[in-house]
Amino acid sequence: PPSAAANLRPGAEQKVVFITARVHPGETPSSFVCQGIIDFLVSQHPIAKVLRDHLVFKIAPMLNPDGVYLGNYRCSLMGFDLNRHWANPSPWAHPTLHGVKQLIIEMYNNPKINLEFYIDIHAHSTMMNGFMYGNIFEDEERFQRQAVFPKLLCQNAEDFSYSSTSFNRDAVKAGTGRRFLGGLLNDTSYCYTLEVSFYSYILGGPTSAVPYTEEAYMKLGRNVARTFLDYYRLNSLLERPLAPAPKTR
Repeated sequence: PPSAAANLRPGAEQKVVFITARVHPGETPSSFVCQGIIDFLVSQHPIAKVLRDHLVFKIAPMLNPDGVYLGNYRCSLMGFDLNRHWANPSPWAHPTLHGVKQLIIEMYNNPKINLEFYIDIHAHSTMMNGFMYGNIFEDEERFQRQAVFPKLLCQNAEDFSYSSTSFNRDAVKAGTGRRFLGGLLNDTSYCYTLEVSFYSYILGGPTSAVPYTEEAYMKLGRNVARTFLDYYRLNSLLERPLAPAPKTR
């Protein structure tokens, strides 16, 4: 059998990317984006292989299965907006958050694991395109480093807008995954909300709105995954096709 990737060998240090989606059950596009990420990462694509060899992806594709099953728009079985309860989730009232948070804290406390990214995928009902929310830090250098991933994603995905990406610390967002984990994790971790429009993305001029399709959402997911290659500068590790041999005269 092929040997395990170096990052999965016992005792190896792991760089972990943690991705969650569908904490708001009505935001169905987030599931298609997440599906695009998963399908790409488990594929035979050479970029996916390099990513699997260097990073560990942990994905919780549906944080609110009860709400999805019931057809709720925003809340869980018991009427909670789960994305306001990260600070102190109850194992009884918010079991999925409680479980995911425990896992994240376990990884954070493990000296062999670097939890480098947390990305929570949502859909937005009024904005166009894909964009991100990040956190505000007093440390200017950390703030600048946080902008690197969305800038790279903007280069890879035509439907992702860096100009709509914003960094905030609104009190109303304090219980969200991004805000809470941004305060918990150390300064080498980056926490984002990835938002994608329910409706369309704009290419070129303001009149050229392109309606989103399931495939376009999945493509955004693939582009999110590919962006880790640029972020970690792993391009040089892709097996380049052999140059054709020069023709002899």
